[in-house]
Amino acid sequence: MKIPRTPWLLVVAAGFWAVVQLLRLVGFNDYYLFIANLSLVYVILAVSLNLINGIIGQFSLGHMGFAAVGAYVSGSITTLIYKLSPNVAAHYPGFVLALVAGGVAAALVGVAIGFPTLRLKGDYLAIVTLGFGEIIRTIFNNIDAVGGPRGLLGIPKFSTFTVILAFALITVAVIRNIAESAHGRNMIAIRENELAADLVGIDTTGYKVKVFALGAFFAGVGGGLYAHLLQIAHPTQFGFIYSVQVLIMVYAGGVGSLTGSVLAAFALTILTQVLKSFLSWLKAATDLPIGGDWYMVVYALLLILIMLYRTEGLMGTREAKLMIIPEEDEK
Repeated sequence: MKIPRTPWLLVVAAGFWAVVQLLRLVGFNDYYLFIANLSLVYVILAVSLNLINGIIGQFSLGHMGFAAVGAYVSGSITTLIYKLSPNVAAHYPGFVLALVAGGVAAALVGVAIGFPTLRLKGDYLAIVTLGFGEIIRTIFNNIDAVGGPRGLLGIPKFSTFTVILAFALITVAVIRNIAESAHGRNMIAIRENELAADLVGIDTTGYKVKVFALGAFFAGVGGGLYAHLLQIAHPTQFGFIYSVQVLIMVYAGGVGSLTGSVLAAFALTILTQVLKSFLSWLKAATDLPIGGDWYMVVYALLLILIMLYRTEGLMGTREAKLMIIPEEDEK
């Protein structure tokens, strides 16, 4: 009996969960578990940005601004609940609702940004989204109620491996199904030729606003998971450099390929941690003035090489078979 391809996402996720749990039983280092959790958070961020930049063909540079909204909103809610009652196990339903609230708040910000700006295209849209991302981060940096420049501290660590994996699976499944639907084909038509799509009756502006809101929603959920993993939401966690990092994941994996975004999120998150460890070791061994964000030099070189030699990225617009809904399943 053939297993339909739609549940293959669940099969792969269950296999990944089982492997990690097995490794933990034999002494899996907590640091490696943290990298796995961080990779899954970046899967959510990269896939949601690919919906905007890849599937509908817009160009957003402020994605981490939406993640900041989700982090601060969900973190504020769970911190308040945890102070009232520190029974962690009883608060997971509230944690899920807090993540959804953070995602909704980010989506509303996305709509607020989308209506006045999504008539812009290309570089102009990129500059505006970059500006809005920095505005959001600066606002949180100046609100004392959420910690201001100190950041929002005391966030309970509700982001476990199982929880993050579940939300990553939901994100990929939802966006995959949208991309394979009639709405997804309309989005691709807008990406390929917006004027032609408009002439055949596709509501181009409406689609762009909805996609921007949906991408912002999942970015907000990812930001909430990120804050509950690190137990802090700080303005510096959501700066321009991290938006570029997610953007590179999208372009390295292939614009329009959700499979590519997933693979690039894992590969570049691991690469980042390896580079940070190597630079720290090199600085200690040689006293060279390196460290901090020097790993971004490698990211910049990687982006240049992609643009020069493989503009389509790792996967181009192709998807792994587990990401595709076969025609017989659509009928």
